[in-house]
Amino acid sequence: MSEWFETTADILTKVWDTLDRGVIDADHPARRPTLATVSPDGWPEARTVVLRSADRTGGVVTVHTDLYSDKIKSLQPVPRAALHIWDVEQNLQIRLQAEVAIARAPETRTLWDEIPDHAQQSYGVTPPPGTPIETALDYVKQPDPETFAVLHCTIIAIDALHLGADHRRVSYSRVGHWQGQWLSP
Repeated sequence: MSEWFETTADILTKVWDTLDRGVIDADHPARRPTLATVSPDGWPEARTVVLRSADRTGGVVTVHTDLYSDKIKSLQPVPRAALHIWDVEQNLQIRLQAEVAIARAPETRTLWDEIPDHAQQSYGVTPPPGTPIETALDYVKQPDPETFAVLHCTIIAIDALHLGADHRRVSYSRVGHWQGQWLSP
């Protein structure tokens, strides 16, 4: 019996299993990937987000955000992002390159209604996210479905690196129909 990291097909399955687990398990490292974008003035930006869905068939993952966050400001001119996950238990690094579509109200209203009240607190703050304030708590949380956005990240490429006794790295691309290509680690 072979290990999951010995074939490109099994590594791809492990990548998607890891993403799926991140969606359902709040304690799994894939639950909180790092999302990287490029700011409008050209600076790299990275922040932790919460993985909300993973669709292997469509090759799409989603995260939620406030419509007035810096993420949106960065994605509007350049709708591309990278997501990074490090799963220490599996010794697996996953990097995803994605094209991002921003969904907003009224398209997101049905999903908004399913979000628990405590989680809705993250969407709608006055003044908007990133605005300078006098003291640390000079803001008011006002849940607002009009500020709720969903980032649909259509995966274009996957880079997976297993750091076991022997390091193995493989890349996959949508254009290449997700066929794995071994890379030097």
